[in-house]
Amino acid sequence: MTSSPEHRRNSSSASSLDSSRDSQEAASGDGFRAVVERSALNNGSVRRSFSEVGTSSVGTSNIEKLDSSQRELEIPKSEAQRQRNILAEEAAQIFDSNIPDQQKLKLLNRIVTVKNDGTVVFEVPEDVEPHALGGGKRDAYTEVAEEESLDIQDIPPLQIVMLIVGTRGDVQPFIAIGKRLQDYGHRVRLATHSNFKEFVLTAGLEFYPLGGDPKVLAGYMVKNKGFLPSGPSEIPVQRNQIKEIIYSLLPACKDPDPDSGISFKADAIIANPPAYGHTHVAEALKVPIHIFFTMPWTPTSEFPHPLSRVKQPAGYRLSYQIVDSMIWLGIRDMINDLRKKKLKLRPVTYLSGSQGSDSDVPHGYIWSPHLVPKPKDWGPKIDVVGFCFLDLAKNYEPPASLVQWLAAGSKPIYIGFGSLPVQEPEKMTQIIVEALEQTGQRGIINKGWGGLGELTEPKDFVYLLDNVPHDWLFLQCKAVVHHGGAGTTAAGLKAACPTTIVPFFGDQPFWGERVHARGVGPSPIPIDEFSLPKLIDAINFMLDPKVKERALELAKAMENEDGVSGAVKAFFKHLPRNKPEHEPSPEPASCLSSIRRCFGCS
Repeated sequence: MTSSPEHRRNSSSASSLDSSRDSQEAASGDGFRAVVERSALNNGSVRRSFSEVGTSSVGTSNIEKLDSSQRELEIPKSEAQRQRNILAEEAAQIFDSNIPDQQKLKLLNRIVTVKNDGTVVFEVPEDVEPHALGGGKRDAYTEVAEEESLDIQDIPPLQIVMLIVGTRGDVQPFIAIGKRLQDYGHRVRLATHSNFKEFVLTAGLEFYPLGGDPKVLAGYMVKNKGFLPSGPSEIPVQRNQIKEIIYSLLPACKDPDPDSGISFKADAIIANPPAYGHTHVAEALKVPIHIFFTMPWTPTSEFPHPLSRVKQPAGYRLSYQIVDSMIWLGIRDMINDLRKKKLKLRPVTYLSGSQGSDSDVPHGYIWSPHLVPKPKDWGPKIDVVGFCFLDLAKNYEPPASLVQWLAAGSKPIYIGFGSLPVQEPEKMTQIIVEALEQTGQRGIINKGWGGLGELTEPKDFVYLLDNVPHDWLFLQCKAVVHHGGAGTTAAGLKAACPTTIVPFFGDQPFWGERVHARGVGPSPIPIDEFSLPKLIDAINFMLDPKVKERALELAKAMENEDGVSGAVKAFFKHLPRNKPEHEPSPEPASCLSSIRRCFGCS
């Protein structure tokens, strides 16, 4: 999300590096494999004095599992101190603009480990100063009033393409934003996976198919706990999906409608980060781009990257840079193939784009500032717009059986995991039913893609359903238990429901911690730790009247937020005033900075 002098120097000197590009790209892909393969073979432990940066923020780390005697015997004290100093120096070098890329690759390969659960372990000495890791304190920004008022009605009609990758929860807020843009007279094409074609068309937006299967992507993420593969055999799974996605982006921006044949040429791009190649396409087409996301990806010193575990505030900003570097290491060759073969652009020769907190590409974050306030070190091109709700309840007609069941007793607890695959659905269903029975609660189980709800015999206190609009259903519930996708979390909080989050991967642990910190739910229960005692404890926590009171207070605070309007205003606020086709292409740094996102939101 940055544009540094280093990137401009790298870009301007690209022609002098032509002869080494192919070898560098090969080193990129091979380097990533080397990290994973080395990690798979490395059973060595890491010293207790280091914090972790990883792709999952839940569970017990491999470091914590080591017994104290093993830690004490492993390395003499003087040697441990010497290695801490070396690691601090190496960490700083990764983000030093004067260090060659090949040397940075070697450093990453030496100091980063990918564990067998997909966790990236990066050793951060406890006594290191933030500035030594490229994560020193940033000055707080002061928000100032805009110099000129913006009248959205005066903006001439644009053809806007939205490039959205993810599950239904990722797509839904963009449908709401797209509909609002359409209300202002703009033509909106929502390009996403074919699975969601009917969802998009029913909402009244144009649809264009992107590559990648969200079921395959979600299954991969559940297995690997994040973007990064847990072993060498997993690498082709994610790379094949990414390749399908990035090669479908350019046609989505300029090809005619596949059904009607009506021509289309994007004047502007809205995208979410898992599209990976979106900023490169914007560069090739010379059109402005605005990134929106449901999880934080801009480096900040206020909290770590949602896909990481880091215990020290000194390492928070660094965690974004490490995740960025690892993701780029794995996809750089594919991005450069796209740039050379399809976009007719020079290959990118730098390693990582996260060298600071500023950004040339505007970003909008889709969550309530009452839940997570905008960090003080985020600049003026970054907005926290609020949750974006799509009003599905208005036209929803619930089945008579559901209405009758709801009227027959007290408000139920909702339990469901949406489009995420469940490894042992029968076992999980049994746990849910027993927990409801032991706590004396009625429950609605959403079968979803995971196949929950196969009961050996019917239970009058359990109702099984398929997808129902959350904005309707959650108002009928006293509490909710779900995976912690940003959209589902938002719907539960808006309905004033105490919330238990059972995170599978990605940003879900982050939202689980935010909900718990706000006092409206218990500590998250990682899916691998889901058990009858923990679910019973969680239900009892949510039934506490004080928790309900806090949920009502938060819902009241969110009541007047309009995230859709906030997103639309942010988009137009940062849109260049001159015609898009006259815009200079984005800085290469901006292109890369958005690659650093990992799939895994809602």
